Amino acid sequence: MDLKERRGRKAEAILKQLRGSKPEELADELLKLRKEQFALRLQRATGQSVKPDQFDKVQRGIARLKTVVREAQLAAAGGKK
Repeated sequence: MDLKERRGRKAEAILKQLRGSKPEELADELLKLRKEQFALRLQRATGQSVKPDQFDKVQRGIARLKTVVREAQLAAAGGKK
């Protein structure tokens, strides 16, 4: 199994877990990631050492959460028609 396959499986597992979460939990997790993103930006601005990959990880996490939230919104809207 190569690196690309492992990353794909890990992402699928994360998405499966997120899709099974309640909307309140998703909102809490999004808030947590936004705070972490702010803290990283603050650390970088003040000259503290920050691992550059952390920015990417947080940004991907935010994107995943927003995608799952949007999917849920579309599913709810589709079910109402």
